[in-house]
Amino acid sequence: MIGIFDSGLGGLTVVKEIIKKLPNCPIVYFGDTARTPYGTKSAEIVTKYAIENTKFLLKLGAKIIVVACHTASSTAMDKLKEVFPDVPFFEVVTPSMRKALALTKNKKIGLIATRTTVESKIYDRLFAQADPEVKLYSQPAPLLVPLIEEGWLKRPETRRIVKKYLIPLKMKGVDTIILGCTHYPLIKKVIQEKAGKRRKLVDPSEEVAVEVEAFLKKHPEFYTEGEKQEPKIFVSDITPNFERIACLFLGRRIKLEKVNLE
Repeated sequence: MIGIFDSGLGGLTVVKEIIKKLPNCPIVYFGDTARTPYGTKSAEIVTKYAIENTKFLLKLGAKIIVVACHTASSTAMDKLKEVFPDVPFFEVVTPSMRKALALTKNKKIGLIATRTTVESKIYDRLFAQADPEVKLYSQPAPLLVPLIEEGWLKRPETRRIVKKYLIPLKMKGVDTIILGCTHYPLIKKVIQEKAGKRRKLVDPSEEVAVEVEAFLKKHPEFYTEGEKQEPKIFVSDITPNFERIACLFLGRRIKLEKVNLE
Protein backbone atom coordinates (compact mmCIF):
# COMPACT_ATOMS: atom_id res chain seq x y z
CA MET A 1 0.00 0.00 0.00
CA ILE A 2 1.17 3.52 -0.85
CA GLY A 3 0.63 6.22 1.77
CA ILE A 4 0.45 9.85 0.62
CA PHE A 5 0.03 12.97 2.72
CA ASP A 6 -0.29 16.69 2.16
CA SER A 7 -1.21 19.72 4.24
CA GLY A 8 -4.53 19.82 2.40
CA LEU A 9 -6.12 18.38 -0.72
CA GLY A 10 -3.64 19.50 -3.39
CA GLY A 11 -1.76 16.22 -3.03
CA LEU A 12 -4.71 14.45 -4.62
CA THR A 13 -3.11 15.38 -7.96
CA VAL A 14 -0.29 13.03 -6.89
CA VAL A 15 -2.86 10.33 -6.08
CA LYS A 16 -4.36 10.78 -9.54
CA GLU A 17 -0.99 10.34 -11.30
CA ILE A 18 0.00 7.31 -9.20
CA ILE A 19 -3.33 5.66 -10.01
CA LYS A 20 -2.51 6.10 -13.72
CA LYS A 21 0.82 4.33 -13.24
CA LEU A 22 -0.29 1.71 -10.69
CA PRO A 23 -4.05 1.25 -11.03
CA ASN A 24 -4.16 -1.91 -8.90
CA CYS A 25 -1.99 -0.73 -6.02
CA PRO A 26 -3.91 0.23 -2.85
CA ILE A 27 -3.53 3.91 -1.90
CA VAL A 28 -4.32 5.70 1.34
CA TYR A 29 -4.22 9.50 1.48
CA PHE A 30 -4.25 11.92 4.41
CA GLY A 31 -4.94 15.62 3.95
CA ASP A 32 -4.27 17.65 7.09
CA THR A 33 -7.10 20.07 6.36
CA ALA A 34 -7.53 21.11 10.00
CA ARG A 35 -3.96 22.43 10.22
CA THR A 36 -3.44 23.71 6.69
CA PRO A 37 -1.55 25.67 5.45
CA TYR A 38 1.84 24.34 6.55
CA GLY A 39 3.61 27.18 4.75
CA THR A 40 2.89 29.71 7.52
CA LYS A 41 4.27 27.45 10.28
CA SER A 42 7.77 26.84 11.63
CA ALA A 43 9.94 24.02 10.32
CA GLU A 44 9.73 22.39 13.77
CA ILE A 45 5.93 22.28 13.71
CA VAL A 46 5.80 21.11 10.08
CA THR A 47 8.20 18.29 10.95
CA LYS A 48 6.05 17.33 13.95
CA TYR A 49 2.96 17.18 11.73
CA ALA A 50 4.81 15.18 9.08
CA ILE A 51 5.83 12.57 11.65
CA GLU A 52 2.26 12.30 12.94
CA ASN A 53 0.91 11.97 9.40
CA THR A 54 3.42 9.24 8.59
CA LYS A 55 2.57 7.26 11.74
CA PHE A 56 -1.11 7.40 10.82
CA LEU A 57 -0.50 6.10 7.28
CA LEU A 58 1.82 3.33 8.50
CA LYS A 59 -0.84 2.16 10.97
CA LEU A 60 -3.23 1.79 8.05
CA GLY A 61 -0.77 -0.50 6.30
CA ALA A 62 1.25 1.83 4.07
CA LYS A 63 4.63 0.40 3.08
CA ILE A 64 6.03 3.50 1.37
CA ILE A 65 5.28 7.18 2.01
CA VAL A 66 4.93 9.98 -0.52
CA VAL A 67 5.23 13.50 0.89
CA ALA A 68 3.05 15.48 -1.52
CA CYS A 69 3.50 18.77 0.34
CA HIS A 70 6.24 21.09 -0.94
CA THR A 71 6.69 22.68 2.50
CA ALA A 72 7.12 19.33 4.25
CA SER A 73 9.33 18.11 1.39
CA SER A 74 11.67 21.06 1.95
CA THR A 75 11.78 20.94 5.76
CA ALA A 76 10.94 17.51 7.18
CA MET A 77 12.57 14.86 4.99
CA ASP A 78 15.80 14.38 6.95
CA LYS A 79 13.91 13.92 10.22
CA LEU A 80 11.35 11.57 8.66
CA LYS A 81 14.11 9.32 7.33
CA GLU A 82 15.78 9.39 10.76
CA VAL A 83 12.59 8.50 12.67
CA PHE A 84 11.46 5.86 10.14
CA PRO A 85 14.73 4.39 8.79
CA ASP A 86 13.09 1.33 7.19
CA VAL A 87 10.42 3.24 5.28
CA PRO A 88 11.06 4.38 1.69
CA PHE A 89 10.12 8.06 1.34
CA PHE A 90 9.41 10.07 -1.80
CA GLU A 91 8.91 13.82 -2.11
CA VAL A 92 7.85 16.18 -4.87
CA VAL A 93 10.83 18.55 -5.09
CA THR A 94 13.79 16.41 -6.12
CA PRO A 95 12.04 14.59 -9.01
CA SER A 96 10.94 17.95 -10.41
CA MET A 97 14.48 19.29 -10.25
CA ARG A 98 15.85 16.23 -12.05
CA LYS A 99 13.23 16.45 -14.80
CA ALA A 100 13.89 20.16 -15.33
CA LEU A 101 17.62 19.46 -15.68
CA ALA A 102 16.88 16.81 -18.28
CA LEU A 103 14.60 19.11 -20.28
CA THR A 104 16.42 22.45 -20.29
CA LYS A 105 18.59 23.34 -23.27
CA ASN A 106 19.77 26.79 -22.19
CA LYS A 107 20.02 26.10 -18.43
CA LYS A 108 17.52 28.84 -17.64
CA ILE A 109 14.74 27.35 -15.55
CA GLY A 110 11.67 29.05 -14.13
CA LEU A 111 9.72 28.15 -11.00
CA ILE A 112 6.20 29.22 -10.12
CA ALA A 113 5.17 28.27 -6.61
CA THR A 114 3.64 29.52 -3.40
CA ARG A 115 5.53 32.29 -1.67
CA THR A 116 6.62 29.89 1.09
CA THR A 117 8.16 27.41 -1.34
CA VAL A 118 10.01 30.19 -3.18
CA GLU A 119 11.31 31.69 0.08
CA SER A 120 12.49 28.28 1.32
CA LYS A 121 15.01 28.30 -1.58
CA ILE A 122 14.88 24.49 -1.65
CA TYR A 123 15.02 24.45 -5.47
CA ASP A 124 17.88 26.98 -5.48
CA ARG A 125 19.94 24.70 -3.24
CA LEU A 126 19.20 21.55 -5.23
CA PHE A 127 20.06 23.13 -8.58
CA ALA A 128 23.25 24.65 -7.15
CA GLN A 129 24.34 21.18 -6.02
CA ALA A 130 23.29 19.41 -9.23
CA ASP A 131 24.54 21.94 -11.80
CA PRO A 132 26.01 25.31 -10.75
CA GLU A 133 25.60 26.60 -14.32
CA VAL A 134 21.80 26.50 -14.06
CA LYS A 135 20.09 29.83 -13.51
CA LEU A 136 16.83 29.47 -11.58
CA TYR A 137 14.28 32.26 -11.74
CA SER A 138 11.53 31.95 -9.14
CA GLN A 139 8.12 33.62 -9.29
CA PRO A 140 5.74 33.53 -6.29
CA ALA A 141 2.16 32.96 -7.46
CA PRO A 142 0.05 33.42 -4.31
CA LEU A 143 -3.27 33.95 -6.09
CA LEU A 144 -3.33 30.66 -7.97
CA VAL A 145 -4.21 28.28 -5.11
CA PRO A 146 -7.36 30.18 -4.03
CA LEU A 147 -8.45 30.56 -7.65
CA ILE A 148 -8.03 26.83 -8.27
CA GLU A 149 -9.83 25.87 -5.06
CA GLU A 150 -12.68 28.16 -6.08
CA GLY A 151 -12.95 26.17 -9.30
CA TRP A 152 -11.96 29.10 -11.52
CA LEU A 153 -9.86 26.89 -13.78
CA LYS A 154 -10.73 28.51 -17.11
CA ARG A 155 -11.99 31.91 -16.03
CA PRO A 156 -10.59 35.00 -17.79
CA GLU A 157 -9.38 36.30 -14.42
CA THR A 158 -7.26 33.18 -13.89
CA ARG A 159 -5.83 33.38 -17.39
CA ARG A 160 -4.84 37.02 -16.89
CA ILE A 161 -3.18 36.32 -13.55
CA VAL A 162 -1.25 33.34 -14.96
CA LYS A 163 -0.06 35.53 -17.84
CA LYS A 164 1.09 38.22 -15.38
CA TYR A 165 3.03 35.72 -13.26
CA LEU A 166 4.77 34.24 -16.31
CA ILE A 167 5.90 37.52 -17.88
CA PRO A 168 9.04 37.89 -15.67
CA LEU A 169 10.09 34.30 -16.40
CA LYS A 170 9.57 34.70 -20.15
CA MET A 171 11.61 37.92 -20.09
CA LYS A 172 14.48 35.98 -18.50
CA GLY A 173 14.40 33.53 -21.40
CA VAL A 174 13.60 30.37 -19.44
CA ASP A 175 12.92 27.31 -21.58
CA THR A 176 11.56 25.13 -18.75
CA ILE A 177 9.07 25.95 -15.99
CA ILE A 178 8.47 23.91 -12.83
CA LEU A 179 4.92 23.87 -11.48
CA GLY A 180 6.01 24.14 -7.85
CA CYS A 181 2.66 23.38 -6.22
CA THR A 182 0.45 20.30 -6.41
CA HIS A 183 -2.56 22.52 -7.21
CA TYR A 184 -1.11 23.80 -10.47
CA PRO A 185 -1.64 20.70 -12.66
CA LEU A 186 -5.34 21.58 -12.69
CA ILE A 187 -4.53 24.68 -14.77
CA LYS A 188 -1.62 23.17 -16.69
CA LYS A 189 -3.27 23.85 -20.06
CA VAL A 190 -3.67 27.53 -19.21
CA ILE A 191 -0.08 27.76 -17.99
CA GLN A 192 1.21 26.05 -21.14
CA GLU A 193 -0.83 28.38 -23.35
CA LYS A 194 0.51 31.49 -21.60
CA ALA A 195 4.08 30.13 -21.40
CA GLY A 196 4.17 29.26 -25.10
CA LYS A 197 4.59 25.92 -26.84
CA ARG A 198 8.38 26.12 -26.89
CA ARG A 199 8.62 26.12 -23.10
CA LYS A 200 8.47 22.77 -21.33
CA LEU A 201 6.45 22.34 -18.13
CA VAL A 202 7.49 20.08 -15.25
CA ASP A 203 4.61 18.62 -13.24
CA PRO A 204 5.76 17.39 -9.78
CA SER A 205 2.76 15.05 -9.53
CA GLU A 206 3.80 13.23 -12.70
CA GLU A 207 7.47 13.09 -11.76
CA VAL A 208 7.01 11.62 -8.28
CA ALA A 209 4.60 9.04 -9.75
CA VAL A 210 7.32 7.99 -12.21
CA GLU A 211 9.80 7.56 -9.34
CA VAL A 212 7.35 5.55 -7.23
CA GLU A 213 6.56 3.24 -10.15
CA ALA A 214 10.27 2.70 -10.91
CA PHE A 215 11.02 1.95 -7.25
CA LEU A 216 8.22 -0.61 -6.94
CA LYS A 217 9.35 -2.40 -10.10
CA LYS A 218 12.79 -2.81 -8.53
CA HIS A 219 11.43 -3.64 -5.07
CA PRO A 220 8.33 -5.82 -5.49
CA GLU A 221 8.41 -6.68 -1.79
CA PHE A 222 6.81 -3.27 -1.16
CA TYR A 223 4.12 -3.79 -3.78
CA THR A 224 0.96 -5.76 -3.05
CA GLU A 225 -1.19 -5.74 -6.15
CA GLY A 226 -4.86 -6.50 -5.72
CA GLU A 227 -8.13 -5.77 -7.41
CA LYS A 228 -8.61 -2.23 -8.62
CA GLN A 229 -10.11 -0.16 -5.82
CA GLU A 230 -10.86 3.42 -4.89
CA PRO A 231 -8.17 5.18 -2.83
CA LYS A 232 -9.05 5.78 0.81
CA ILE A 233 -9.05 9.51 1.50
CA PHE A 234 -8.77 10.75 5.09
CA VAL A 235 -8.80 14.36 6.30
CA SER A 236 -8.42 16.00 9.71
CA ASP A 237 -11.37 18.34 9.09
CA ILE A 238 -14.25 18.12 6.66
CA THR A 239 -16.61 20.62 5.07
CA PRO A 240 -18.87 20.45 2.01
CA ASN A 241 -16.31 22.62 0.23
CA PHE A 242 -13.57 20.06 0.87
CA GLU A 243 -15.74 17.39 -0.78
CA ARG A 244 -16.11 19.63 -3.83
CA ILE A 245 -12.39 20.39 -4.01
CA ALA A 246 -11.48 16.70 -3.65
CA CYS A 247 -13.73 15.83 -6.60
CA LEU A 248 -12.08 18.64 -8.58
CA PHE A 249 -8.58 17.27 -7.97
CA LEU A 250 -9.37 13.60 -8.61
CA GLY A 251 -11.76 14.20 -11.47
CA ARG A 252 -14.50 12.05 -9.93
CA ARG A 253 -16.61 11.80 -6.81
CA ILE A 254 -14.84 10.50 -3.74
CA LYS A 255 -15.80 10.00 -0.11
CA LEU A 256 -13.76 11.81 2.55
CA GLU A 257 -13.37 10.30 6.01
CA LYS A 258 -12.55 12.52 8.98
CA VAL A 259 -9.96 11.39 11.54
CA ASN A 260 -8.39 13.01 14.60
CA LEU A 261 -4.64 12.52 14.96
CA GLU A 262 -4.47 14.16 18.40
